Amino acid sequence: MFAARATGRFVLPIQTPSFVRNASHISPAPGSFGDHSHRVVVVGGGTAGLAISHQLLRSGKFTQDEIAVVDPAAWHHYQPGWTLVGGGLKDKQGLRRPLQALLNRKLKFYPRRATTFSPEANSITLDNGHKIAYEHLVVAPGIEVKYGSIKGLSEALADPSSLISTIYGYDYCDKTYETIRKFRKGSALFTHPAGTVKCAGAPQKIMWLALDYWKKAGLYSSSGESPIHINFATNLPGLFGVPKYSTKLDELRRQRGVDGYFQHDLVAIEGNQATFAVQGQPQKVTKSFDLLHVVPKMGPYDTIKTSTISNEDGFVEVDEATTRHKRYANIWSAGDASSLPTSKTMAAVTSQAPVLVRNMLQAMEGKVPDAVYDGYTSCPLLTEYGKVLLAEFKYGGEPDETFNRWFGIDQGTPRRAFYYLKKDFFPWVYYKSMLKGTWRGPKGWSR
Repeated sequence: MFAARATGRFVLPIQTPSFVRNASHISPAPGSFGDHSHRVVVVGGGTAGLAISHQLLRSGKFTQDEIAVVDPAAWHHYQPGWTLVGGGLKDKQGLRRPLQALLNRKLKFYPRRATTFSPEANSITLDNGHKIAYEHLVVAPGIEVKYGSIKGLSEALADPSSLISTIYGYDYCDKTYETIRKFRKGSALFTHPAGTVKCAGAPQKIMWLALDYWKKAGLYSSSGESPIHINFATNLPGLFGVPKYSTKLDELRRQRGVDGYFQHDLVAIEGNQATFAVQGQPQKVTKSFDLLHVVPKMGPYDTIKTSTISNEDGFVEVDEATTRHKRYANIWSAGDASSLPTSKTMAAVTSQAPVLVRNMLQAMEGKVPDAVYDGYTSCPLLTEYGKVLLAEFKYGGEPDETFNRWFGIDQGTPRRAFYYLKKDFFPWVYYKSMLKGTWRGPKGWSR
């Protein structure tokens, strides 16, 4: 029951901080170590990578350094919290941890970038040229937020005086709250892009929080006399991919006076003009705004996209039930980088990781993997301060609601109890238990 996506950085080169360089379970400094081999290599130290690594370790079937984690990031971020930062509910510094500090010392850590995948040779190559051999490989680097994919966006985000922001980045999420707080009058435009999105509900979560903030400040009402007007432009034909929740959210949109521009994909920003490509129309359209919240386009890292382990869309090509690669039997993937056809959220990882771990362990013992992932994912969708619509569903857009199953509670109705799960419980259980391999979402805790 988490929303958002795995948080590992995969391609961006960084300078390794001193607390990482000095850790004993980290591989020697670049240039001083030779090629290595491990029973399992996990590429990615995000949500999926850490949950899988620690669940494998907790199986008791691995000794010191038999599992290796590869990731160049200094920090691990609780990305679902960036919506809360954008709404003024959390401080962003409190939502991140040093990546090295989250790794069990029995794991071998390579603070490097994986640049080449060689599945025929059962190895990967790091950004310093060294190779790491494996018996089994887990590919879980997450996906890349491509700020440059929308013309003018990078410059606008970097301008502290502009009322253009995004919650999709540590460097910018706090700017979102500042723009909401400063805005007093005019047209507020919120966007949802074409293609893959981490937590597809987040683009409108921040809109609902902004609306509620302005309403409480006396700046917004659903009448035509409101000082602020709100518009939501989405590439989708509706507000959400699951019909049950889309119907409820569109009902809220109409009640609250939000104008919807559907099948609109933002492609450029210039001044206070936003240009959209519209499905089925040859000509682009332009909308004026006074405040703009942008969700950049996202997609697989080029290192994955150009490798032989990816499908035609650039995602790691795995079986949707077993998480095992369709062509390479000793390669596995979960989280945002995988081809699993479900929403890319942290909640999905709570169900994907145990399936992957069980199936890999069975394969290592020569058994036929029998664990099945049913597509479970979740989106705790903030609809105002103090209320959350807790969407839970599986493959086919079929609702799979935990509290409805246990207590008969319809999760399509926004509730205060779900708000505290989103705001307080999920961030706590994430660092306290999930990344350590002991929290499995709706299935609760495990050893």
